[in-house]
Amino acid sequence: MAAAAELQGKYQKLAQEYSKLRAQNQVLKKGVVDEQANSASLKEQLKMKDQSLRKLQQEMDSLTFRNQQLAKRVELLQDELALNEARGKKNKKSVESSSQLSQEQKSVFNEDLQKKIEENERLHILFFEADEQHKRLEAELRSRLEVLETDAAQHQAVVDSLTKKYTETIEKLQNDKAKLEIKSQMLEREAKDCRLRTEECQQQLKNLQAALGSRLEESLCIINEKVPFNDTRSSRYNALNVPLHNRRNQLKLRDLAGQAMAFVQELVTALLNFHTYTEQKVQIFPIDSATDIISPLNQKFSQYLHENASYVRPLEEGMLHLFESITEDTVTVLETTVKLKAFSEHLASYLGFLRKILPYQLKSLEEECESSLCTAALRARNMELHRDMKRLTAVFEKLHTYVNLLALPSTRPEGLLRTNYNFVFTNIAASLHGFHDILKDISKHYSQKAALEQEVPTATQKLITTNDCILSSVAALTNGAGKMASFFSNNLDHFTTSLSYGPKGGAEFISPLSAECMLQYKKKAAAYMKSLKKVQQSLEKIAKLEQEKEHWMLEAQLAKIKLEKENQKLKNSLSGHLTETIQEHSVLPSIAEQKKETTEKSVREPIKSTSLIGMLTVTTDNEKAPDVESREDLIKTHYMARIAELTSHLQLADSKSVHFHAECRALAKRLSLAEKSKESLTEELKLASQNITRLQDELMTTKRSYEDQLSMMSDHLCSMNETLTKQREEIDTLKMTSKGNSKKSKNR
Repeated sequence: MAAAAELQGKYQKLAQEYSKLRAQNQVLKKGVVDEQANSASLKEQLKMKDQSLRKLQQEMDSLTFRNQQLAKRVELLQDELALNEARGKKNKKSVESSSQLSQEQKSVFNEDLQKKIEENERLHILFFEADEQHKRLEAELRSRLEVLETDAAQHQAVVDSLTKKYTETIEKLQNDKAKLEIKSQMLEREAKDCRLRTEECQQQLKNLQAALGSRLEESLCIINEKVPFNDTRSSRYNALNVPLHNRRNQLKLRDLAGQAMAFVQELVTALLNFHTYTEQKVQIFPIDSATDIISPLNQKFSQYLHENASYVRPLEEGMLHLFESITEDTVTVLETTVKLKAFSEHLASYLGFLRKILPYQLKSLEEECESSLCTAALRARNMELHRDMKRLTAVFEKLHTYVNLLALPSTRPEGLLRTNYNFVFTNIAASLHGFHDILKDISKHYSQKAALEQEVPTATQKLITTNDCILSSVAALTNGAGKMASFFSNNLDHFTTSLSYGPKGGAEFISPLSAECMLQYKKKAAAYMKSLKKVQQSLEKIAKLEQEKEHWMLEAQLAKIKLEKENQKLKNSLSGHLTETIQEHSVLPSIAEQKKETTEKSVREPIKSTSLIGMLTVTTDNEKAPDVESREDLIKTHYMARIAELTSHLQLADSKSVHFHAECRALAKRLSLAEKSKESLTEELKLASQNITRLQDELMTTKRSYEDQLSMMSDHLCSMNETLTKQREEIDTLKMTSKGNSKKSKNR
């Protein structure tokens, strides 16, 4: 509802802005209309000026024509005057009289001519002024018209953009309004559902509270009556309880221990290389042991450095044993990590090695500074390394102190309280970062020192190679320390929480002995759970076998019923055949007598007879006929065996027929699918061929249309060029005529 109100407010604001912009739009439209009216009036004025100019041009043309007539008349009069003067010599009197007349006429003509010339000059001046004024006015009007047209176009563009923007905003707001209405309806429905759910949950909560209250009372009664004491109240007894096993936590700790082991192995390799190459460097600079005897100090220092593997290798072994002690089945806390004490001892032995070689290393650097080959810059680098080595040993001392504190809970739990675990882990992380910073300084200072030593005149290739090896080992140390520091900082919270938990309800383990007892109880509990799981599996197996037994007993009963039915059918079918065989034995007494004689010779010898039902073995006893029941049993067994054989053959044939039928059906389906795919492919091929032909036709038509358009455009361009040439010729002729008229007017 708040979102709907907010959107309604936004909609009202946008509506107000739209009304303001609409009013501005009306003002702009009015201004555009006024400017259009002004431009129309200016166009009318321009047309009127053009008309007046045309009138003046016509008057100018008439005046020029009149001037030409007057000029011709003056020429004729001058010719007549010349003729009259030539004739005047003969007759003076006539000449005087004619001269008087001609002078009068000449004076009259001169006056008229002077008036016409003055009038012509005045008209020329007026025409020139009018022409200049017309041009100036036309230029002003054209410039004003262009400005007004640009303003009108800009206003129209602004109006169009505003209308488009307002229509878009209106559409957007309408869509938002519709969406919000739909959303409000959905929210109302959800609110109703939530109300119903809350009512149901409240009812369930009441029921659960009532049920839990009753169960709590029962549990309290049982605890008070049956439980002799509560071991979680006493920390000594609670320390023997097995904590909740967190398999994911154990796997995470094992993974972290594996990463730490890899980092320690990398650091161990780098430390071995660093100490070994430092030993080589001591033996070749500033004095090479191959050519001269090095100082006793460097000899002792080299001897100690040669023993570095016996102090560095145990670090890797201790970390490996610590990693192997962290398994999935154990409970890894500081009280149970007994192998951490061994790693702390190995770190202490390496720290003792560093303390033993530190004075020799510092004295070796001082002795190198006193050498004649050592420059001032090299001496400064040596003193920087002098300080760095002291800092390196101090950092290892700090690391050993905190690792030794972490190993205390597995030997002396009173030496480190559980509340201080976080402080110790934080300081280990800070020490690792300090170790990384010191190694960066050593790498920088040693690279500068190696560059300066390379410039020494007595520098050999062996020295340069050894310096490069030391620099690579220091770089490896720096990278390993940086990885270790970032690894420890990133997993600091996990170390703090996972290595300090204990039994449920208790604050801590009491002692390593109780932690060991707890692990033994855990193993016993795990073995007991495995035995319970085996018992459960055996019980499930017994239940399954009982079910199978019942199933097969039912199957046996059904088979017995079927067998009885089949036996009954066989008895009914064989009864007729047996009666016939009995009649044959009664009709042939001679055969019986012969049989009696033979039976006397062979006492109870088995007699084998062959008939339609197979070989029957019968025993004769005191010349008595064979028992009918035994014969029936033999016949029954024979027929049952024959029926079983035939049923097996029938089942085999049925299975083969079913198999062949399934194969035939599968082949038929594949054939039908292949035919369908063939038909679809043929249809697709037809469609593709049709599309190809259609595209070819479209390509030809488009090509033709483009060619026609190009030809039309070329013709149109030619016609435009012709019109332009004609217009240019007309303009040139007009210019020439205007220039000629202006020259004539000026001459006149």
